[in-house]
Amino acid sequence: MKKRPFLMALLTLGAIFAFFLLLIVVVGKMSGRSSHFVLGEKVGYVTITGAITSSEKIIEQIDNFKEDSSVKAIVLRVNSPGGGVSPSQEIYDEVKATAAVKPVVVSMGSVAASGGYYIAAPAQRILANPGTITGSIGVIMQFTNVEELLGKVGLKSQVVKSGKHKDIGSPVRPMSGADREILQSLIDDVYSQFVQAVAESRKMEIDKVRQLADGRIFTGRQAFEAGLVDELGGYRDAIRVAADLAGIEGKPKVVYPAPDKPEIFEYFVQETAQLVKQSLQNGDAGLQFLWSGK
Repeated sequence: MKKRPFLMALLTLGAIFAFFLLLIVVVGKMSGRSSHFVLGEKVGYVTITGAITSSEKIIEQIDNFKEDSSVKAIVLRVNSPGGGVSPSQEIYDEVKATAAVKPVVVSMGSVAASGGYYIAAPAQRILANPGTITGSIGVIMQFTNVEELLGKVGLKSQVVKSGKHKDIGSPVRPMSGADREILQSLIDDVYSQFVQAVAESRKMEIDKVRQLADGRIFTGRQAFEAGLVDELGGYRDAIRVAADLAGIEGKPKVVYPAPDKPEIFEYFVQETAQLVKQSLQNGDAGLQFLWSGK
């Protein structure tokens, strides 16, 4: 008597699994991007857009392609004016580690400057459009002082601190000479890390990099002439170069990171779990046997 509920439960779970699989394919098609189900040797394509404020998602995408043996090369499409030092360094480290395993090619979009150039530096090849804005190799820290403004409206700040530099950079008091020395030392150290990373990645002399690393920006053509990029071209050229470096013959198959799960996907996962729970509570011995593994 228990056989029929057991078979019905299996059929239900099978139907739900098939639906999930179809949903993944449909989402992939709707996004206009190739699926990881594509067969053959592939080029992975990762897009880095906007200010670099975090690194986790980008690192995960790059790492997934690094570990995928069917992905023979990776293209990073960088369209960023830069961002935080730490996330830029974390992405730099991941690109460097990946480039030691398989070809990594950077395609610069409208802008790939400061941190955007930092993360591009360790790639085997860097391509930029002639009009791309890149460079801006340097570090900046800005503070705004509003002490006089507060005085005009009758406001005064009171500060209690554990050390004389605890409120360094405060907008309600002038910056002291000691404060400036500390901050300048910090900036100089981060700057030297940036210069060292570019010099090692681009195989350039430190002095040559320092001449270029005064914060100035370059067009893609100027950067090519200065040795900061390897070739002029767009993202299709970058895909071609990546395929050539990987030894892929013919037109390469391009794959993209899996899109984020839609909310409806999470809904059906919860509904499936609820269905299984109800089946177990109803005493379906066959289904309980299946899930317990006994």
